[in-house]
Amino acid sequence: MSIITLLSDFGLKDSYVSEMKAVTLSINPKAVLVDITHEVPKYDVRFGAFVLASAAPHFPKGTVHLGIVDPCVGGKRKPIIIKTKRGTYVGPDNGILILAAKNDGILGVFEITEKKYFERKVSPTFHGRDLFSPVAAHISKGVRAEKIGTPFESYLQPSFTSVHVRNGLLDCEIIHTDSFGNVITNLKVVDLSRLGVRFGMMISLGKRRFPFLRTYSETTKGTLVGLIGSHGFFEIAANQRSAAELLDLEVGKRLRLNVVS
Repeated sequence: MSIITLLSDFGLKDSYVSEMKAVTLSINPKAVLVDITHEVPKYDVRFGAFVLASAAPHFPKGTVHLGIVDPCVGGKRKPIIIKTKRGTYVGPDNGILILAAKNDGILGVFEITEKKYFERKVSPTFHGRDLFSPVAAHISKGVRAEKIGTPFESYLQPSFTSVHVRNGLLDCEIIHTDSFGNVITNLKVVDLSRLGVRFGMMISLGKRRFPFLRTYSETTKGTLVGLIGSHGFFEIAANQRSAAELLDLEVGKRLRLNVVS
């Protein structure tokens, strides 16, 4: 069984998603296609990267992940394959794949160059169907990334993939605020571990201080708390209130957190 996941900003009104699936199944009829989502806000690479990084760890080892949020389709951005310890990612070199791939452990990145693995006619405005879908299908059948592309080291790593940990400070970025107002950063457990952060310790953001705990209900109503959310990222929350509103924070803002004790 070969599993291929699909994530895009195409929506479901048009035929784009079904065209990608048709191409994929024409190459590998035995592939199991799983839609992560096609409702990423248009052109929102950061949100797409967050959703892909949230979903990917729950799929079996060997899964091929196809991520298409591609504002610069047909332009100078490269088409890439990323091999990791758990699977393979296929999509444009604009950051959509990097957050998830880093979580897996990147083994190699390749620029897709071998056109024999594309559709016969490639539309400059629909690489998702004519380039990325057939490449993902061939990989799911066992074709190695090394046969489809060449090693590529200068791949894009946007700011939302960047975390700096030093001298008791955590420099991170907000990648999402959910409908509850939880402020989700790009910090992972491993980043906190590097500073020896343990449950019960205090963390400060500017003049605000809050404890690092396991769940929201360990604080009183309206009180701020830091925790590892269900997606595996560090978030700042408030019990039954919006932390984003309390702290006046929005997606894309860089945060400097200080471990107090």
